[in-house]
Amino acid sequence: MIVERLKYLIWAADMDRAVNFYAKVFGGQVLKQNEVISEVAIATGIIGIHGGGEGKRTWTGLSFQVPDVLEGAAEIVAAGGQLTREPQPENGEPPHLAMCVDPEGNEIMLTRKR
Repeated sequence: MIVERLKYLIWAADMDRAVNFYAKVFGGQVLKQNEVISEVAIATGIIGIHGGGEGKRTWTGLSFQVPDVLEGAAEIVAAGGQLTREPQPENGEPPHLAMCVDPEGNEIMLTRKR
């Protein structure tokens, strides 16, 4: 089998808001955007965003490794997202995890390399 591309699909009730969130917060490159399906490249991955979402809270399994979880969490909140678990220091080290929700209700994680 020849795999041409691998992407992870999430849902959005408001396509423009979702694309702008992932492009702005994670420095994503918009590869494709329309009302039905959009694609945003982040690091070496692609997030597909499908229109027609209901805005319900949904766990995605998406994890974004960032250098500073506190700064990343602040950027998510500033861009309209939420934190469901605030970053907490562990064993005297800076926080390594934040549980977040994008403006469309998709639950995501921020992690720091340990």
